[in-house]
Amino acid sequence: MVRPAATTTWENWARTACAAPARVVRPRGEDEVVAAVLAARRDGLRVRVVGAGHSFTPAAATDGVLLRLDALRAVERVRTRPDGTARVTVGAGVRLRELNATLAVRGLAMPNLGDIDHQSLAGAVSTGTHGTGGRLPGLAAQVVGARLVTARGDLVDVDAGSDRGLLELARLGLGTAGVLVALTVEVVPAFRLLAVERPARLPAVLESLQQDVDTHDHLEFYWFPHTDRALVKVDDRVPDDVDLPLPRLRRLVDDELLSNGAFALVCAVAGARPSLAPRLNAVAARGLAARRYTARSDRVLVSARRVRFREAEHAVPREHVADVVRAVDAWVRRTGEPVPFPVEVRFAAADDVWLSTAHGRPTAYVAVHQNVRLPHARYFDAVERIVAEVGGRPHWGKLHGLDAARLAPLYPRFADAVAVRRRVDPDGLFANAYVDRVLGPVA
Repeated sequence: MVRPAATTTWENWARTACAAPARVVRPRGEDEVVAAVLAARRDGLRVRVVGAGHSFTPAAATDGVLLRLDALRAVERVRTRPDGTARVTVGAGVRLRELNATLAVRGLAMPNLGDIDHQSLAGAVSTGTHGTGGRLPGLAAQVVGARLVTARGDLVDVDAGSDRGLLELARLGLGTAGVLVALTVEVVPAFRLLAVERPARLPAVLESLQQDVDTHDHLEFYWFPHTDRALVKVDDRVPDDVDLPLPRLRRLVDDELLSNGAFALVCAVAGARPSLAPRLNAVAARGLAARRYTARSDRVLVSARRVRFREAEHAVPREHVADVVRAVDAWVRRTGEPVPFPVEVRFAAADDVWLSTAHGRPTAYVAVHQNVRLPHARYFDAVERIVAEVGGRPHWGKLHGLDAARLAPLYPRFADAVAVRRRVDPDGLFANAYVDRVLGPVA
C-alpha cells in the first residue's frame, strides 16, 4: 500500500529550486510506484521523481506528487562476459556511491564517473551527468536497458531492440518517459588509476590541451579566474600491483582542510567583500601543490564537495574549448566580475544518445560556478552568450536560460525525442514547468 507523507516543502541541494508538492510518496517496491502513478492520474496531479536533489534546475519540482525512490536500490542481476565486462541491472534509486562500492565487491566498476557520487543513478543519467575522458562517453551512454512505469501505469522493460525511442527518452529525458524503477548499465572490470595533479599556467594548458586529452584516459583542469593559473588533473589506468598511496594526512589536508574548510572561508570572505575575489584567487592559486597517487577508480574520479555553490555548464565542440576559455577570461578581466570559484573544464567522447550534450561530436565541458553569497546571473549569462557562438549545449541539470525553441537546433534528434514524449505521455503526467520549457509542452 502506498503511504503518502504529509505535505512538505522540498528544496534542492543548491537552494535554487523549491516546491510544495501536494503529497510525497516513498514507494517500497515497483507495485507501489504503479499505485502512486495511477492515484496521481485519478486525482489530476502531475508526478515528478527526486533523487538526491543535486540538479541546479527545478527539474524535480512539482505541486503534484513527488516520488522518492530510495527503497529501489537493490542489485537485481549481474551478467558477466568472458572478457570481464558485465551488464548490471540495479534499482534506479541507488546512490552512485553505493553502486560504486557494490560493483567493487564484485570486481567491477563504472567506466567513468562524474565529479561527485551523491546522486541517484536515475537522476544522474536522466540529466546527462558525465565524467571526463576524451575516449569515454557520459553515464547515459552506459545504459542499455530500463524498466519504467508509464503514464498509463504499465510496468515495462525496454531496450534498443524493443523500443529504441522509448529507451532514448528513458536514459536521458529528464524523467519524461515515465518513472524509472531499474536500469541496466554496462560496466567494466575494476581498475586502478594513477592520479597526477600539477599546477600550470593557463596559456600553456590551452596550447597543449588537445594532445594531452588524447594522451590520457581522463583529463580535467581548473582555472582560477582573475589569474593565469590552473590545476591540471590527469588519471591513467595502471596495473593492480602499482601501489602509490596518498598519505592519510596529505589527503585530509588537501581534500578536507584546503578544498573544503579553507575554501569555505575564502567563499565567506569573498561573499562579504567581493572586491577581494581577485586577490583571494591569486593566493589560492599560488598555494596549489603537485601530488601523485594511485587508488581504486571511483576514489580517484570522485571528489568531496561540501561548499555550496551555483553552477552553469555548457558542452562545446572540443576544438573550440580553448577559444571559449580565453573569451571567458577576457570577459572577467574586462568587467571585473568577482568570481572566487575555479572554472572546471572536462571532456567526453561523441555518443549517439539523442539528448546527450555530446551527441555526435567530441565534446569539452566548460563549467562555471559562483559563490551562493554573490549574484550569478550576469556571469552565467555572459558565458551562455560566449558558448552560443560555437553551438554550446547547456547541461540539462544546471542553470541556463535556453528553451525548446533554442535547444531544438542544437540536437539532431530533438524532434524525435519530443515525438516519443508525446506518444508515451500525451497528457503531460510527468511534466513540470522546467521540462515544458526545455522540451516544449506536450499539448
